[in-house]
Formats: sequence, C-alpha cells, structure tokens
Amino acid sequence: ALVAFVRDALSFLVTARPTAVNMARAARHLVETAALEAEREGATEEAVRERVIRCAEDMLEKDLKDNRSIGDLGAHHLLERAAPGGGKVTVLTHCNTGALATAGYGTALGVIRSLHTLGRLDHAFCTETRPYNQGARLTAFELVYEQIPATLIADSMAAAAMAHRGVSAVVVGADRVVANGDTANKVGTYQLAIAAKHHGIPFYVAAPSSSCDLHLESGREIVIEERPGQELTDVNGVRIAAPGIGVWNPA
Repeated sequence: ALVAFVRDALSFLVTARPTAVNMARAARHLVETAALEAEREGATEEAVRERVIRCAEDMLEKDLKDNRSIGDLGAHHLLERAAPGGGKVTVLTHCNTGALATAGYGTALGVIRSLHTLGRLDHAFCTETRPYNQGARLTAFELVYEQIPATLIADSMAAAAMAHRGVSAVVVGADRVVANGDTANKVGTYQLAIAAKHHGIPFYVAAPSSSCDLHLESGREIVIEERPGQELTDVNGVRIAAPGIGVWNPA
C-alpha cells in the first residue's frame, strides 16, 4: 500500500513540471527504491518509509554538493573567459535557479554566489521573468538576502542592459538538455541567447547532469509546459487584459 501511495503521489507531482527531466528521474528512482525495499524478506511499511526518506535525503545532499561544484567551476570558467585580466564581472540571469529552486545554493545563481564570494562580482542583473515573476519574487529575494549587489529589470530590458550596463556574461539554468545540446529553460531564455550573441557576450547554461536527457535527440521532442492564461491576463486576481483576447503562455 505504501509503495502504491509513493508511486501515485510522485506520478501526480511530475505532471506539474513536464518540461523538467530531473523531477521525473528522481521520482522514478524513489519509486524503484520503495519497491525494492518492499520486496525484501520481512519488509515492513516502516522499513519502506525509512528507506524512501533516506533516499530523498541522499538526493538532497548530492544536489547540494553538485550545485556548489557548478558554482565554483562555473565562476572560474566565466572569469577566464569574461575577465582574463583579473577584473570584476557583471552577470545577467533569468528566472530562479537558486536555493529556492534547488536543494540549496543553486545552479546559475550558484555561479553568481561563487563570483560574489571570490570578490569578483561587480553586479548582477535579474529579470523579473514574466508572467509568474520568479525573478522578481524569488531571485531578487535571494540576492538581497545574500547582500549581493543586484538590480531587477523587466524582461524587455535585457538587451539594453547588455548594450549599456556592461553585462559581461549571461548565466541561466536548464529544465532539460537533450542529446544534440538543445536546451529547454524558462520562456525568455531564447531571446537572451540571441541578444547575447549579437553583443558578443558569453552565454552559459549551468545545470546538473540530472537535467540531461540523452534519450531525446533534439529540442523538438521536448514537451513544453503550457501555463494558465490567467497568469498573463490577471494580476492578483484583477483582470488587466481585454476580455476575449487569446493567450499563449508556455513555461
């Protein structure tokens, strides 16, 4: 009964984020762990429960360790490319990839944290990340909490920031990276990559191996989450868009 509960609960949870591969992979591992423990001779529900908890805690510890490595390696690589003379860098990031989106420290935001710890970060720009505002609500909070010098900008200001505010590099996370290198991430990432290329600015994807899905050949095969239209038409429950307007809101 407990194995079925774990399987059903995690299957439902995964439907919330179809684009991200790591959640589905972790859920599958937890279910397999629960099933193997239940098949052991003399297994009890308490033993299955404890095994699932230990497995989840192991995942948490590994993710935190991986994120710190991503932050450290990413920071040093970025500095070699963007500031070979030893100066400070200004980094732009998108959505939330910090402690609030991971087990801790973060991926792309972890790179920014590491740069700050090294004393090599001049400034960070975070996009508001419309329409759900993960950048304004989450990333901005983490940057302020960590006392990292940062500025919040509208998504539509990113190219202007690259042109006029000395952005040295762009660092984003990833929901899924497939076999040919195609990457799915929060909507808006594509235009950041194009703007960065236009301005000759290094563009980095900071992600753990758990975000890599080698079973898919290209990005065309990735299922993209479609979000409710109300995220665009309403603010705090108040309608701001004209009634009857169509909405396209991929995540």
